[in-house]
Amino acid sequence: MNLKELATRLGLSPTTVSRALNGYPEVNETTRERVMAAARRYNYRPNTRAIRLATGRAMAVGHVIPIASRHEIVNPIFADFIAGAGEIYSRHDHDLLLSVVPDEDEHDAYRALKSKGNVDGVIVHGPTLADPRIALLREIGMPFVVHGRASEIAAPYPWVDVNNRRAFRRATEFLLDLGHRRIGLINGLEFMDFAVRRRSGYLDALAARGLAADPALMASDEMTEVSGHRAARRMLALPDPPTAFLASSMILGLGVRRAVEDRGMKLGRDISVVIHDDDLSYMKNGEDVPIFTATRSSVRQAGRIAAELLLGLIVNPDVPAPTRLLEAELIIGQSTGPATHA
Repeated sequence: MNLKELATRLGLSPTTVSRALNGYPEVNETTRERVMAAARRYNYRPNTRAIRLATGRAMAVGHVIPIASRHEIVNPIFADFIAGAGEIYSRHDHDLLLSVVPDEDEHDAYRALKSKGNVDGVIVHGPTLADPRIALLREIGMPFVVHGRASEIAAPYPWVDVNNRRAFRRATEFLLDLGHRRIGLINGLEFMDFAVRRRSGYLDALAARGLAADPALMASDEMTEVSGHRAARRMLALPDPPTAFLASSMILGLGVRRAVEDRGMKLGRDISVVIHDDDLSYMKNGEDVPIFTATRSSVRQAGRIAAELLLGLIVNPDVPAPTRLLEAELIIGQSTGPATHA
């Protein structure tokens, strides 16, 4: 079935049907739902090439990934985000264009995507506190959504983020309620916005209980198993070691677990550990009972939301910048218990 045949069945013009299928705002919601239902019923798939010719759009979304020796994006979390976003692109007949470039070429890559017309918009990953990519994308007129936030940018811009500060404050409070007073924070790289917010949540919780933060109990590095192991091993060797750890990812948590086991101790009995982002497709936090207590936030769902927001901006770029703040859920696992000594 082609577009004209579908329009005839619905008693609508081909232009109205095309606009309904492609999310144009001037089509009312009742008509849009009717067209979408008919497209599903008749298994109609739009001709992407024809849409490109008719609209001048590329029907593709870009993800520019800088690769360097120290970058948070090289981890399983990115794969889950892409999987979620990809579901939405596929549903809306958009392609995904992945550009892997050296860090120093990232800005040129965005300019090239715009000048060549390869994509209709991009999703920005791993924002820093005053991320310069936001100003660049505004300058070149490229629709975008940021996965995360840039705290030092005051002007509105579209983003999707988890409430990192609240999640880490809640996790720290949970450990404090268990009697832990020496809590190690093993964080991501703190030039990245999410890591700064997580440290702030941790410090907020300590300050609220009248506890001074100990710099020896805070580490910031690439989120790898080796980094988690190295930081936990150093802290456990202190004269006054931590009785609990808060790790910024499951991968860091695995390194913490190895350091704990190296010393002949057991998680949940001798040492407590809380991790973040345990809801990963290919790295599950146990089965029936979680291995780690965790602040859980679905990265795949964040990908879906970011993709939906971006496709909406591509169709209607004049709407106010949309934002979505997601809350993390505290999941109790086997890795936490009362402090054996404080």
